Amino acid sequence: MRQYLRDSNGRLIGRREEGIVVRINGRDDAGRLVGRYDPARNETRDLNGRFVGRGDFLASLLIS
Repeated sequence: MRQYLRDSNGRLIGRREEGIVVRINGRDDAGRLVGRYDPARNETRDLNGRFVGRGDFLASLLIS
């Protein structure tokens, strides 16, 4: 399943993709991976695997 994320002007800033494994990938507007959210652990990690926070922070990775 894909969910497209847009800014207040309607410009595409990224997307969320739910894979076969219960993990959600965050990708920028060019399709590059920016991070992953693991619902089972309730944690978000960036592209390099660094802990970002508890909860789903994928949208904040797209904006930063």
